[in-house]
Amino acid sequence: MVDIRKAATVLLVRPSEKGPELFMLQRPGRGVFPDLHVFPGGKVDQEDADLEASCFGLNEQLAARKLGLKDNAIRYWVTVIRECFEESGVLLVRRQGKDFYFRDDAERSHYQGLRERLLAGELDFATIIGSEGLELATDRVHYFSHWITPETAPARFDTRFFLAAMPRGQQAVGDDRETVSGEWISPTEALQRHERGDWQMIYPTLTTLNSVADFGSVEALVDSVQEGFQFDTVTPELHRQGMQHLQNE
Repeated sequence: MVDIRKAATVLLVRPSEKGPELFMLQRPGRGVFPDLHVFPGGKVDQEDADLEASCFGLNEQLAARKLGLKDNAIRYWVTVIRECFEESGVLLVRRQGKDFYFRDDAERSHYQGLRERLLAGELDFATIIGSEGLELATDRVHYFSHWITPETAPARFDTRFFLAAMPRGQQAVGDDRETVSGEWISPTEALQRHERGDWQMIYPTLTTLNSVADFGSVEALVDSVQEGFQFDTVTPELHRQGMQHLQNE
C-alpha cells in the first residue's frame, strides 16, 4: 500500500504597490522534490490535534465541515500555523484577544530563540503556545485548495492549501536549516522566473500562483478565498494533476 503523507501549506500574503505579494521558500537540493520554490508548509503531525482548545474561532466540528472530513480536521490549521512559524518566523496567533505583534526588539529576539529551540526539537509548539499565553488565530487562516499527488509522483502527499494575510508588526525570515532562501514576490514575477527557467515549481504551486495573480489587493483575495471563488471549477485536467474538489460549509 502506497503511503500518502498528509501535509498543509500556507500562502502568506502582504500588500505592495503592485498588488499582493507571497512569501516563498526554496527547498534545498536534496529530498524527494529538491530545489523547488514552495510556500511554507510541511507534514501534519498527529500532535497538532492536541491544540484544538487553543484555536480561536474554530473547533473540530467546524473544521471537519470545511474540509469535508469526518474527523482529524482542525490539525491542518494547527499544522499551517506551526509550520509558518518554523519556516518564516511569523506567528499567526492572538495575545489577550488581539493580533500578536513583537512589542520590541527584545521580544523579537525572545521568539526567535523559541523558534530555534522548536526547530532543534528542544521544545514543542504546544509548549510555546501555552507558556506564552497565546491562541492560534485560526480565524485568519482560510482554506484555499486540496491536492493529492498523482500516482506517478516519486512521493505521495495529500496536501491542504490555506491562505493568511501577513500580520502587522512581524517579519518573515526563512530558516536556513530547512530552506535555502525566502523572499516576498508577486505571483506574476514568480511565474516569470519559472518561465525563464530560474525557479523550479510543481503543478499545484504554478496553478495556485496563476489563480491569485490578477487580484489587486490582499482584501479582495481574502474575500474571494473565504467565498470559495479562487478557482472557477476543477477541470478534468486539474483533477488529473491532483486537484480535489473544494469542500465548503
